[in-house]
Formats: sequence, C-alpha cells, structure tokens
Amino acid sequence: MKNEYQNQRWIIGVTGASGICYARKLLQVLPKLIGEVHVVFSEAALRVLKDEENITFRGGVFCPESFCGEKSSNIFSYNVRDIGAKIASGTMVTDGMVIIPCSMGTLGAIAHGISEHLVHRAADVTLKEGRRLIIVPRESPLSTIHLRNLLTLSELGVRIVPAMPGFYHNPESLDDLVSHFTMKVLDSMGIHTDLAKRWLG
Repeated sequence: MKNEYQNQRWIIGVTGASGICYARKLLQVLPKLIGEVHVVFSEAALRVLKDEENITFRGGVFCPESFCGEKSSNIFSYNVRDIGAKIASGTMVTDGMVIIPCSMGTLGAIAHGISEHLVHRAADVTLKEGRRLIIVPRESPLSTIHLRNLLTLSELGVRIVPAMPGFYHNPESLDDLVSHFTMKVLDSMGIHTDLAKRWLG
C-alpha cells in the first residue's frame, strides 16, 4: 500500500441509526487507503445491522469478513462495553473519528460529554485531544433538541455530514447513491478518491 494516506489511523463508530449501508461502504474502502482502521459497533447498531443487512456478529464482536465481504489485516475491532480499550485513551494517537451512522442518542451523549460506552468515550477523547470528529446523523424529522445538539457540536468544530444523498450525479442504483455519499465522507476526512462520479460543471 503506497499512497499519501498509508500512515493514517482512524476510528470508525457505528451506532443505532438506519443507514448501516454507509458504514459498510466506508469499511470496504477505507482499509485499502489507510494504515489502520479501528471499529466499534454500539449494541443498537448490531440490532440495526440484523434488521437492515441480516448479519449477526457472535458475542457482539465485529467481523470484517462478514460485514465487508473480505478479510482485512488492518481492521481492529472492539467490544462497545470495553471501556478500557486503547481507543478510550488520548495516548493512542489517531487522525480522527467518524461516527457513521450517528444516532440521535449518540449525538446527545457526545454533545453533553456523557460516556455510557466506548463509542461515546472514543468521541469524547477525539474532541478533548483536538482531533477531527465527523458525524453522519441519520434521522427525520429533526426535533429542536436534535438541532441544538448539532449546533453544540458544530460550534466545537465537529464536521457534520448528514446522510442526505444527492442525485445530481444521476445514480443508476442504490450502490451509486451510497458510493457517492461515502466519497463525501472521505472528502471530509481529507482522503480524496474517485469512488464515484464527481460534479464537473
């Protein structure tokens, strides 16, 4: 793997909002681009995974082969209840964290500094260390509470990339939509790849 991103290390949190397909696409692409991918699913995300993709992880432990369809030696997974995992400490240096999709419960916990499990704690660490935090909220409609929490995080420098796929690239399939949106998430991470057709004017 020889590219400008090969030394990067990112944390990917997956929480219990609809849109597991976005997490899947990101985790299919990202390990081929960077050095290390550290993944943690919330318990609610595992439920959504079963509902949307009919995939069940034994013991709640993420399995890259089951989720992504292939083995990857640079994906590291954690149990959401392992609050002592290394991604729970700022001494593990990362380039940032993406929460995709981000539930409103996770959004509220992060906005108010509440760490009930490893996804919350890893996000809190990312914020306190001044690293890049990107969230992909997926809910509709949004309540005033949701909007206030989004504003709080925006004011803290969190990049908010809502799961609002565009259609100007003339998608021909659901995968086209997911790939185009995932490319926008990667762009927000500072990782630029032509995963889908870009607008040329």
